[in-house]
Amino acid sequence: MKLNGVPRWVIAVAVIGGLFVAFPLVAMATRVDWPHFGSLVTSEASVAALLLSLRTSLIATALCVILGVPMALVLARTTFPGQRVVRAIVLLPLVLPPVIGGIALLSAFGRQGLLGRQLEIAGISIAFSTTAVILAQTFVALPFLVLSLESSLRLAGTRYEVVAATLGARPSTVLLRVTLPLVLPALLSGAVLSFARALGEFGATLTFAGSLQGVTRTLPLEIYLQREVDPDAAVALSSVLVAIALLVVGLTLRSSAPLRSSLSLRSGLAERSGIPERGAR
Repeated sequence: MKLNGVPRWVIAVAVIGGLFVAFPLVAMATRVDWPHFGSLVTSEASVAALLLSLRTSLIATALCVILGVPMALVLARTTFPGQRVVRAIVLLPLVLPPVIGGIALLSAFGRQGLLGRQLEIAGISIAFSTTAVILAQTFVALPFLVLSLESSLRLAGTRYEVVAATLGARPSTVLLRVTLPLVLPALLSGAVLSFARALGEFGATLTFAGSLQGVTRTLPLEIYLQREVDPDAAVALSSVLVAIALLVVGLTLRSSAPLRSSLSLRSGLAERSGIPERGAR
C-alpha cells in the first residue's frame, strides 16, 4: 500500500470505519438460510412485493428525471431572488425523516388534504393506492437527481454552451445537443441513485400509501412485516435488497467515471490552448 503522505493512524481509523459498515452486512449474510433461500424469496407475497417495488421505482425514477433535470438546470444556470431558499426546499427531503414526508404528502394529497379534497370530489383518490407509492418514492428520491446533476452542471461550466449560442444555436438546441450530452454520465448516476432510494423507501410509503398486498406493500414493507412472523424470510429478502444496492453502487461509480475523464481532458485541452474555463454562476 502506498501511503502518499497519509498518516498511519488515519488509515487505521479508516479501516475501523470500513469494518463498521461491512461487518453488519457480513453478519446478516451469515444468518441467511441459504439451503431454503429460493423458497423464502419466491413466496407469493415476496414476489408481489418485489415486482411492485421494481415497477413503482422505475416510474418514480422516470418522474425524477422529468422533473429533476429542469430543476437542476434552473438552479445551476439561472439567478433569481430566493434561490438559496428554493434550493434548500428542494433538498429538504434528504434530511427529513421519511415519516414526516409521508405526513406532508398525506396533508397535500390525502382525502382531506389541500389538493386531495378537490381530487376526491372529482372521483380521484390518491392516498393508499399504488399512485401514492410512486409519489412517496418520487418525493424522497428527487433530491438525489437534482443534487447530482446540479453539481455536475456547475462543474462543467458554460463554455461550450456559450460557443454554441454564439454560432446561432437556439437555447433548446444548446440544451439537447450540448448541455445534456456533456453531463449525461451525471444524469445517469443521479437516476440510478434515485432508483435505489425509491426502491428502499419505507417510512413515507407506509404513512401515505399504507400496506396492501399487491397494491402498496413494497419490498421494504414486506421485510418489516416478515420480521415479526418469519425472520428467516426477512433476512433473505433483506439480502436481495443489499445485492440490488451493491449493483446500484457499482453502476453509479461506473457511470461517473466518464464524466471525470471528460472534465479532466477538457481542462487539459483548455490549459494547453491558453483558453480559461468558464465556470457556472
